[in-house]
Amino acid sequence: SFEGRVEVYHDGKWGTICDDQWDDRDAEVVCRQLGLSGNPKALSWAHYGQGSGPILLDEVECSGNELSLDQCKKSDWGQQNCDHIEDAGVSCDPFTGIDLQLYASQMWSGTVRLAGGRSPSEGRVEVYYNGDWGTVCDDGWTDLGAQVVCRQLGFR
Repeated sequence: SFEGRVEVYHDGKWGTICDDQWDDRDAEVVCRQLGLSGNPKALSWAHYGQGSGPILLDEVECSGNELSLDQCKKSDWGQQNCDHIEDAGVSCDPFTGIDLQLYASQMWSGTVRLAGGRSPSEGRVEVYYNGDWGTVCDDGWTDLGAQVVCRQLGFR
């Protein structure tokens, strides 16, 4: 839901964007335009698969401050010299760059979930770090740690 091939709608049709000049500043604008926060990352060479239909934009060069791709420097609509193997992609990963560390008070900073429980309010504690989900060791685990996780998950 926060990453994929970038497609734009223009003049009644959907199309892709060529990855020429495509960089993280362009990704930042796409993420902002979609209302997504996170760490914007531009991906090239049809990283999320090749699209079909027209390639509608090429040579997109955003400063990173624009509110939409329309405000960025770019080729004219439909003017391009690409194949779909060059379709641009974006990741607006809300988890990238989160620094997980266990504080002395056992308060976690980062994304937490419960897995394997019989209900959404119970289960094994897992944390997201460096692109992967992992478990939490129970060494020194107390009710205080459980309370922090419950509060972070919205349980009171």
